[in-house]
Order: sequence, then structure tokens, then C-alpha cells
Amino acid sequence: MNRIKLFLLTLMVILCYQLTFAQKYTISGYVQDMRSGEKIYSANVYDLRTKLGTTTNEYGFFSLTLNSDSVDLSVSFVGYSAFTTKIFLKSDIKLTIELDPSIQLAEVIIMDKKSDEMVKSTQMSMIEMPVTQIKALPVLLGEADVLKSLQLMPGVQSGSEGTSGLYVRGGGPDQNLILLDGVPVYNASHLFGFFSVFNTDAISSVKLIKGGFPARYGGRLSSVIDIRMKEGNMKEFHGEGSIGNVSSKFTFEGPIVKDKSSFIISARRTYIDVLAAPIVQAVNNSFGSGDKFRAGYYFYDANAKLNYKLSDNDRLYLSFYAGRDKAYTKSVQDYVYEDTTNIEKAEFALLWGNITGSMRWNHVFTKRLFANVTAVYSNYLFDTRETYTQKRGGVKTSESLFDYSSGINNIGGTIDFDYNPIPRHSIKFGGNYLYHTFKPGVSTYSMSENGSGIQQNFGNQNIYANEFYGYAEDSWDVSGLIKLNLGGHFSGFAVKDRFYKSFQPRVSLRVLINERLSLKAAYSHMNQYVHLLTNSTIGLPTDLWLPSTDSILPEKSRQAALGVAYNIDDNWDLSVEGYYKSMDNLIEYKEGASFFQLSADWESKIETGKGYSYGAEILLRKNFGKLTGWLGYTLSWSWREFENINFGEPFPYKYDRRHDISIVAMYQLNDNIDFGMTWVYGTGNAVTLGVARYSSIFTNNNNGFYYDYAPEIEYYNGRNSYRTPAYHRLDVSANFHKKKKWGERTWSVGLYNAYSRQNPFYLYFGYDNNKRVLKQVSLFPIIPSVRYAFKF
Repeated sequence: MNRIKLFLLTLMVILCYQLTFAQKYTISGYVQDMRSGEKIYSANVYDLRTKLGTTTNEYGFFSLTLNSDSVDLSVSFVGYSAFTTKIFLKSDIKLTIELDPSIQLAEVIIMDKKSDEMVKSTQMSMIEMPVTQIKALPVLLGEADVLKSLQLMPGVQSGSEGTSGLYVRGGGPDQNLILLDGVPVYNASHLFGFFSVFNTDAISSVKLIKGGFPARYGGRLSSVIDIRMKEGNMKEFHGEGSIGNVSSKFTFEGPIVKDKSSFIISARRTYIDVLAAPIVQAVNNSFGSGDKFRAGYYFYDANAKLNYKLSDNDRLYLSFYAGRDKAYTKSVQDYVYEDTTNIEKAEFALLWGNITGSMRWNHVFTKRLFANVTAVYSNYLFDTRETYTQKRGGVKTSESLFDYSSGINNIGGTIDFDYNPIPRHSIKFGGNYLYHTFKPGVSTYSMSENGSGIQQNFGNQNIYANEFYGYAEDSWDVSGLIKLNLGGHFSGFAVKDRFYKSFQPRVSLRVLINERLSLKAAYSHMNQYVHLLTNSTIGLPTDLWLPSTDSILPEKSRQAALGVAYNIDDNWDLSVEGYYKSMDNLIEYKEGASFFQLSADWESKIETGKGYSYGAEILLRKNFGKLTGWLGYTLSWSWREFENINFGEPFPYKYDRRHDISIVAMYQLNDNIDFGMTWVYGTGNAVTLGVARYSSIFTNNNNGFYYDYAPEIEYYNGRNSYRTPAYHRLDVSANFHKKKKWGERTWSVGLYNAYSRQNPFYLYFGYDNNKRVLKQVSLFPIIPSVRYAFKF
């Protein structure tokens, strides 16, 4: 008994000694912009002595637990001067660290050289693109575009000429989880896909993940595009705006109560319809028509956000987005018949758009535990409407209406926790719930004449579904050389009488060879319960979002990646990655089917199959100096296989692109003038074309066989077996800045497709001198752009 007491006493002494010797304290707080007070996401917080560190979360919060000792704290982020301080850690400390954004434009970089985060992080296949960089790149008609900028990165391919669709590592556009302040966006395109819906003046950060997905993300197979809106300046009022070829926009932000609450509002609209109206009417008049005719197109979008600091531990955010596209025609004809004035009016409209909203509450439970609760709403609607009205003597005598609408509506919530128990572990866990309303397409036809009429609705009924997931992940610094991110994502989807569930493991590994070189590997299993049914190439709004059902199984993917990250020096870095991805339960329209076949149920129009893709990506970047930019190269293969398509044989995906190259350069001549240049090259898209035509042979009962040359039979040598010509294009731009008493103005000029390459939009067979030849349609020759921008 005495020996047991002695043993317990000795053990207690040892434990007390170890606890005293290894006493730990926590440095926690927020990192924010010195001038605006806006929180900085993904800033690096690092102890230079112990080489331990962390990054701020989406709301600028960090927590770093260290032994009681001297600490050389360094805080840094892209485009800001680094903050350093020396602390002797003898108790828990709360800090609000302000970073100075006064770093020169030439020093605005892709990666912070002090943190070497690309080398030391477990995360691979991720790209963070500063908004200042997005605005500096030359683009179509001078309209800065988030998605088009991401297309310049390896592993990310564009669709057709000029469009903003993303095809990531062999996946389709529906396989990208696009989040705006945590809310899913289902159609991210304006102008039939030529511009994205994201106004860069309202955005604070853009992050793309192509593989090695953390467990907190799910619901799509190929990528996550996480876009965060600005919070609004908490210290003073500011505004900015611009006038360009296509659109004008204006943004205003400032404090509601200084250092307590803030707001930001931003709006953008095209004026193509206003400028084109007199031209359209003049053309109509030139044909001798007496009709009053109008036709046009426009889009608009608006962003708004409120940010309120309830206390040191509580913050509230409200964010809102609305965008709408409309293409329309209107014709009015009036004439006199039997001494009575008759008016006939025909109108057609094509409308589509998104509305999203979120409310977030942040709470710091303890110095090591942070929570965020979010309520979300998202709605996407497509509607086409055609009306005809006739009046006689001012009295309506007849009216007809055809309307087709489809869309998807979500409402739900998310809860996320960040827990930092000890320096070598950073744990995230949480869950999400969404209630979906799918609208696969309903048509309404009505007709009335002389006070009596009929109305008929037909099409697919709404489908309701419940989707949820829970996740947990741990970023574990095993040793100075090895670091792991281990996680699990469990999801479920209930639709009609069917319940699908899935457990998706995620793992990422980093092995540090030396301070400048690391090896990385990752494996991700992803599930997707929603599908995009499309038969277009330019992201038309007629594409339908549909759920998994009894007969349509959830899409699945498994992706493995292996890579190396190397800091060549403080100015250059290099990453090389290889990947393999398999995809199951993909959907595609049956041959000849489309959404216009309203009488058929949508589930009967599609085929299900599988796909796989593999390839290698190289990214070489220059981060500092007057000349910055990158070189990206992708070598890839992407295949599809459907039992009843192409005789069950594998065929290249339409956007299978063997070689893809992008060269991007930005040069600052001085404080007032800077230039931008991009050059892109891509192997041609895979398309299906007939390789031969044969005359039909018919049987004549009296004379046997005879030849009839109509119709002819087209022979195809396999699906997507023909390659369009290679795509390449040079874009250039110049920006001229000048300080004014009231702020700053910038004139921007640019050339899209500077050497006027006739890139193929689509191919078709035509005739030249009675000879059948393959012809090409190209959209954009050389296009100049001019934009005037201002800040105050």
C-alpha cells in the first residue's frame, strides 16, 4: 500500500512538473486591413522561433497555442506589408492585428514570400487569386471577370470562344461548387455565358480548389470556387465606379457606426439595349415596315452587405445578391379596317437570374474555439414568355400566352467550428442542411377571345428534396517534416421515397524535403446529388438543374493527386502535379433529345454513364518586381462512356484538350502606368462530324432497285472523333492612373484577340461551287475596349 502511495505521489510530481515545464498559452484575435477595418481571410500567423503557425479563417480569426517562451510573431498576407512583433508569452493574449495595404503595385504577388505557404501547407491543387490581379488582366470588352481569370490557370479550361464556363480536370460545368458568401450559385453567367455574374468591385477574395478537397466541402465532383464579398469600410466612406464598352458600375461603402458596423452596396448594368434601340428601329424602317419594333438585351446585378460588431466575441453579417438577364422583342402594328383602328402587339422575352442571401453569426466561445452559424437562401429561375394581343376600337378582342419556366430554390443553414487545442492540431467540424425545390419545367398556354378562353398547364411537377452533411477534419503537424490533413464527409439526400447516403474520406499529405521543397499527395472521394442536364455549348439558361431520383443515381468521383512544390528563390516558385479522376453516374441527353420535348418526362430523355480523366499540370510564377506573372501548362485526357452512345465505346469528352498553355505578364512601368498581357493556346475541341454521305436505295416492286438521292445517309466515324482547329489568342491592355484631389482616376485600354485569330465557335457543312465543304463560324475578331474608372 505504501509503495502504491509512493508511486502515485511520484506520478503526480512528474505530471505537475511536466505541466509547469510545458505551460502553454494562446495568442488569438483578428487580422484586419489597417485602412478599412475589413477582416483578412487566409493571412499567415507564424512564430519564427518554433516554426509553428496557423492561418486566419474566413472571418479573420486566428488562434495559436504555444509554450510559455519568447515569440517572434509574424503576420503576412498577399499585397500587404508584413507585421512582426516580439512577445514573451506568459498568459493568454488577445490581439487585433492591422496590416498596411500600402505595398506598391509592383509588389502585389500571388504568394507571400515570408510564409512559403505553398510549400509548407498540406493543401494542394488550390489557387488564391487577388482581386487586384483580376482587375489588372486584359479581358473581353474590358470587363474584369473572376471566372475568365481562373481559366488562365492550369487544370482549368474554358468552353467555347469567349464564354466564362469552367471545365476543371475533365469535369463539367455542373461539377463546380460556386459559393458566394457560402451560398450556392447555380447559374454564374451573364450574356449567354460570355460574362460571369460576379462584380469584382464587390469581392474581397477568390479561392479555387481543384483537388485534395478538405472535408468541409462537398456536393460537387470537380472543384470549389469560394468567393467572398467585401464587408464594407468601418473607418471612412469610399466609392468607386467605372464606365466601359459593355456596362457601368458603382460601389459605395462606409461605416454606419465607426469601428462598429459598416455597409457596402454595388451595382452593375449593361446599356446594350439603350444604345441599340435606335439602330434596331432604323433597320426595321429600312425594310419598309410600318411596325413599331424593339429588340434588346441587358443584364444587371446588385450586391449588398451589412457587417455589425455586437461585441468582442460576436459579429453579425447580412449579405445579398440579385442578378437578372433579359432578351426581348416587341412589335406593335396598327391599321384601320372597316373604319376601326386595330392594334396587334406581339412580345417575346427570355429571362433568367439568381437571388442569394445569407445571414451569419460569428461567436468566439473560447480562445481556442470559434463558431459560425449561417442561414442561406438561393433561387435560380429561367422563364421564357411569348404573348400576342389584338385590340379593335380600343377593346381587347383576343389574347394568347405561352410561358415556360424552370429553376431551383434552396433554403437551409450551416454551422462550422474551428478548434485549435494544441499547436500541431487544427480541427474543423460542422454540418449543413438544404431544402431543395427543383422545377424541371412547366409550360402554360392560355388563349382568350371575346371574353371567353382556356388555360392549360403541362410539363413536369416540382420535386422536393432534403440534403445534409456533417464533416470533421484535423490538420495535424506530425513533425517538422510531415503534415497531414485527415477528414471525413458524411452526406445524405432524401428525395421522394429514396434516401441516398455516402461517407467520403479525404486525406492530404505533405513531406517537407527542405525549406524550399516539399512533396504532396491527396485523395478525395466526392458525391453529387444534383445534375445539370444540358445540350448547349455556351451555358444557355435552358439548361436544367435536376435531382437524383429512384432511377437517376448520385454522381460519384474519386481523385488522387501527387505533386511537388518548390520555391526556386524569393522571386520564383514552381508547382508540378499529376492527377487521376474517375466519375460514375454521369448524365447526358439521349440522341436527339432536348428540353423542348415537353411531353416526355425528363428522366426518359437521358442516358447514364461514366467518365475518367488524367493529366499533369505545371505552374511557374514570378512574384516580385516590376514584371510579374505566370506560365501554366496542362497535359490532359478526358473520356466518357455510355452504354447506348457511340455503341458503348469510350469517346473523348467534348472539352478533352490535350494541350493547354497560358502565359500571363503584368508590367509596371511606373506608379502611373502598367501593362497586361495574356496569351493562351489550346488543342481544338472534340466534335462529331459526318465523314461520308451515301444515297438512299429504295425497292421498286416492278423494276427492282433504283437510286434516289434524297434523303442521304450521313456516316459518322465515332462520337467526338474530329478535332476543331487549335485555339489561340493574344490579349493586351494598358492602365493609366492619375491622382486627383478627390481621389484617383484610371483610363484602361485593351485589345482582345490582338492578332485577330479566327478561332472556331462551331463547324458546319456548306457548299462552295456546288462542292460540299466544311465551314467554320468565328465570333470575335480583334476587339478594342476603353474603360474609365474612378475612386474616391
